[in-house]
Amino acid sequence: MNAPHPAPPDDPLVIAGQAYRSRLLVGTGKYRDFEQTREAVVASGARIVTVAIRRTNIGQDASAPSLLDALPPSEFTYLPNTAGCYTADDAVRTLRLARELLDGHKLVKLEVLGDKDTLFPDVRQTLAAAETLVRDGFDVMVYTSDDPIVARDLESIGCVAIMPLASLIGSGMGILNPWNLKLILDQAKVPVIVDAGVGTASDAAIAMELGCAGVLMNTAIAQAREPVRMARAMKLAVEAGREAFLAGRMPRKLYAASPSSPTSGLIG
Repeated sequence: MNAPHPAPPDDPLVIAGQAYRSRLLVGTGKYRDFEQTREAVVASGARIVTVAIRRTNIGQDASAPSLLDALPPSEFTYLPNTAGCYTADDAVRTLRLARELLDGHKLVKLEVLGDKDTLFPDVRQTLAAAETLVRDGFDVMVYTSDDPIVARDLESIGCVAIMPLASLIGSGMGILNPWNLKLILDQAKVPVIVDAGVGTASDAAIAMELGCAGVLMNTAIAQAREPVRMARAMKLAVEAGREAFLAGRMPRKLYAASPSSPTSGLIG
């Protein structure tokens, strides 16, 4: 269920052939209510919003408030995810349900967890689910570890975006292993989007400066003291990090200071 989008800027995020104006993707859980969810999402500028099919009403319960009313699919692209799934079979079943609820929607986020305490991905189950979903016609964005070999295998299966964790889901610890992320970035031919572990705006900026195509987050915004203000901060951080990456930072010079002002033609 893709919302119609105005013409993107010169540097859009392109996933499965669709261009998006924002490189920030946001989750819809953990907010006070759907009203606060909408305020934060709008402030973030995000065009893609994730929704946990097992935890959020998008039509499963006709008698309860629906996220679809707060965030109409005419305005946002929904990214149904498999949060809470611990087997490939459960994940596949959940996303097939999402496709029915969202009128044949193909773009999905796959995550298969291996541990209830750390929420670390089970890469074997993830690979198995990815193979089934791609074969079934889904456009699969996939949450995974920061293992570059697993990332390469998921891309070869046909996933449209690789989403390595920065640190554990909901931890707010930021990017703990930038070197592994760089290895994934150097080999990937599909968008690499940091997913999980972002805690504040500087974490998002660092991810973008590394060359990530985007950042997905939920807890960092929803659990902030002022979620709407943090959503605006994250928007600016992603934009600034992308600009810095495109501009190209100056080389690092260990023990080699360089004056900012000219050293010739001095006055007097």
